[in-house]
Amino acid sequence: MNSPELHPFAQEMPPPAHITMTLEEFLESGLEGYEYLKGEVVQMSPTSMEHGDISTNLVVPLGMHVRENQLGRVYTSDTGFRVGTQVLVPDVAFVSMERLPEDRSKGSPVPPDLAVEVVSPSDKQARVSEKVLAYLEAGTRLVWVVNPVLKTVEVYRPGKDFTLLTDVDRLTGEDVVKGFSCEVLRLFE
Repeated sequence: MNSPELHPFAQEMPPPAHITMTLEEFLESGLEGYEYLKGEVVQMSPTSMEHGDISTNLVVPLGMHVRENQLGRVYTSDTGFRVGTQVLVPDVAFVSMERLPEDRSKGSPVPPDLAVEVVSPSDKQARVSEKVLAYLEAGTRLVWVVNPVLKTVEVYRPGKDFTLLTDVDRLTGEDVVKGFSCEVLRLFE
């Protein structure tokens, strides 16, 4: 049986998990569906329907609140943000009106004010923790880590201990997304 011939480009490129390049090369490449972590290009895997449900349960009310109050913009998991020397793709992000870049035709040159990571079964705790730290060190003012298995939200702020919210608590935008509030339980419906 003859095997199909690979496109010449595919023959020259290593598997996506092993692509390395500089940050500038990555930013100019136009690659979508990837994050840039510590000099390596990492392909983002498709997420589960549960992951999508949780992200939607947050992005819809958050987006409506931000739009109604003209606070800035909310972004979904296909938007890359420059976070220090990395490019990360949070599941949900918010950028305040004051920090919105004029040119939004490419990934954001600034980190989000709020970054949300929904933990997937394939996520390693160390990698999630590294992302949280990268966001905070780059200037993100609030990070939410949503855990579908435990039905919790970890809330991180620069220079403070994290707070663990359970399904009986309310998640708020604090001083970052003023006036936003929702029941943690609603994220998991």
